[in-house]
Amino acid sequence: MEQLLLNIHLPRKKSLDNFIVGKNNESIEAIQNFVKSTDQLFIFIWGNEGSGKSHLASAVEDYGIKTIEDIETYDDVEQIKIFNLYNYHKETKQKLFITGANSPNHMGLRDDLASRLSWGLVYQIKNLTDKEKILALEAYAYEKNMKLSHQVINFCMKNLRRDLHTLIASLDALDEWSLKNKRLITIPLLKELLKL
Repeated sequence: MEQLLLNIHLPRKKSLDNFIVGKNNESIEAIQNFVKSTDQLFIFIWGNEGSGKSHLASAVEDYGIKTIEDIETYDDVEQIKIFNLYNYHKETKQKLFITGANSPNHMGLRDDLASRLSWGLVYQIKNLTDKEKILALEAYAYEKNMKLSHQVINFCMKNLRRDLHTLIASLDALDEWSLKNKRLITIPLLKELLKL
């Protein structure tokens, strides 16, 4: 079901401007300053799955900045390489953006790497509340000139994965499906799309 939705419509380009901030004002402002700054070389962001870390990493990469995602998934040998990469970036004054599931000292990383990652800026990205996701979906639908009822959004919130990426991909797929079938966006149309 989710694969069908994601295959129908490619997600929009991820940027710092279209990231839904929620309760992350300070973190996003720090990332915006990081990409513009010439003296801030390192930033580490962490958060739960679905908090938007991949969105931010993709957005930061567009500035030509090296990114490493999900640092907790790297084994000891790879962590040594990242430690050396960190030192190389420090010596050459190049930026490095790293994400993880928790703060550097709480993921079982090598002590030397955890210590290095703690030297730069460290921010937690907090997940959006359901209310914030609904507002984000409404704003996204408005931006796309989609006529979308509260019932359709509520149906999506109750029946689909509730991370924003899936929800927005669902709206994109639903919009395309309604245009293709020349029908208004309704719950029956969404159910048809989902093959429920």
